[in-house]
Amino acid sequence: MKYTEYRAFDATGLAELVARREVSPAELLETAIARAEQVNGQINAIVRPMYDIARTRSDQRLDGPLAGVPFLIKDLIQDYAGVPTGSGSRSMRNHVAIAHSAVVQRWLDAGLVIFGKTNTPEFGAKGITEPEANGVTRNPWHLGHTPGGSSGGSAAAVAAGIVPVAGANDGGGSIRIPAACCGLFGLKPGRGLVPCGPRHAEYLHGAATDGVVSRTVRDTALMLDILTATPDLGGPYLTARPNESYRELARRTPTRLRIGYTTRSPIGTPVHPEAIAAVDHTVALLTRLGHDVEPVEFNIDGQRMAADFLTMWYTEIASTTAEAERTTGARATDFELDTRLLAAAGRALTAPHYAAAHQRWNDYSRTLAAFHQTHDFLLTPTLGQPPVRIGELDTPASVRFLGTALLRLGLAGPLTKSAAWKQTVLANLAPVPFTQLANVTGRPAISVPSYRLPQGLPLGVQFIGGLGSEPTLLALATQLEAETPWTHQESAL
Repeated sequence: MKYTEYRAFDATGLAELVARREVSPAELLETAIARAEQVNGQINAIVRPMYDIARTRSDQRLDGPLAGVPFLIKDLIQDYAGVPTGSGSRSMRNHVAIAHSAVVQRWLDAGLVIFGKTNTPEFGAKGITEPEANGVTRNPWHLGHTPGGSSGGSAAAVAAGIVPVAGANDGGGSIRIPAACCGLFGLKPGRGLVPCGPRHAEYLHGAATDGVVSRTVRDTALMLDILTATPDLGGPYLTARPNESYRELARRTPTRLRIGYTTRSPIGTPVHPEAIAAVDHTVALLTRLGHDVEPVEFNIDGQRMAADFLTMWYTEIASTTAEAERTTGARATDFELDTRLLAAAGRALTAPHYAAAHQRWNDYSRTLAAFHQTHDFLLTPTLGQPPVRIGELDTPASVRFLGTALLRLGLAGPLTKSAAWKQTVLANLAPVPFTQLANVTGRPAISVPSYRLPQGLPLGVQFIGGLGSEPTLLALATQLEAETPWTHQESAL
């Protein structure tokens, strides 16, 4: 199959070709591998090829709604039995998974042909994808810029045409941020909808979830059907699903919606004029479609919420690095300096501080729920700035020097309370201040690629819905997709 033919179809379309026997899974796989070999040297999206495994699978009988479609999974949490899950870290690069994760098993049951794992920052802790272990992943639209993170490898692979949809996950924006950077559609499902087993009950107190990045809304809707097909009987929740499929509900024109919007950064950082323009553009489009759209002042202390969100992240990184040391024999030097400093910040926190921060998540959830009593969705920029340049968010040399010295002395905890550290953290949050709200509150949210910068780089807008609003979010996204076709726009590669 020629690449130009392959690129013209989304995953749903490719599966239909296979079902009609117009193309074989092996032909699709070889086309995807050829494209990967052509462009991966430039973007570094795939860090663990699984070509032999995939070729064996493509020759077998495959069943399911996406039978025979090539697919990539993220090298973080998405375990494939017998293959290492490297998590973007030197400490884990040879740690072989002993079982498929629940989402990988569901993708296999759907007939997908997994042929590689995609790049991620170390332990998914950043909104860029520049790990020391695997190298920098670049944005196919402009190689000097980030594809976002932490699902940056998956987003770059989809934007470059290697696959039409790829596995991703989102603990603070890690589906929506790379979707916005790469001109893709991204849905973060609500808390508890997608299973996390068997190694986990839930990720990050339910703040994180698995999903995908895709070119089309219908592919994401179908993937949500696949990932939620049956309950996770060992999980902590039995989450209600609609009676009809998400794919069918996504095709329905939404009723007149009431949407509140804001472009004010919740942490008080500047918002780029182009990010504001993206929202203004979408407001005009929504109004033309007959929806009621109005500016709103959102009554959440964003700086406090960011601090409470980071409290969870710091302790999670401290726990993750300790587990890596136990299971793989990793040494401190097997982790990046930034990761070691985040872990030190986590170890410096007390249990009462942690418990109080997590309890306040309830306050943010109830404030957002009150907003959704009067509005269907909250509209914001997905990004506070256009996709940043590679290396732009590197930790300042002064912080690295001091951090290295204090870690050697076992005194890094106080550094993480210093003004220099707080400025570094703020600099990393400034490009992505809008996404964490949906994670902390467990609400579903989408990033829609309805806007582009004059130089061609994508820039998305975000909609946050109430509990169970995935069908309406998908329906609205389908409506916007029809008005602003982004599916067949191709990067420069």
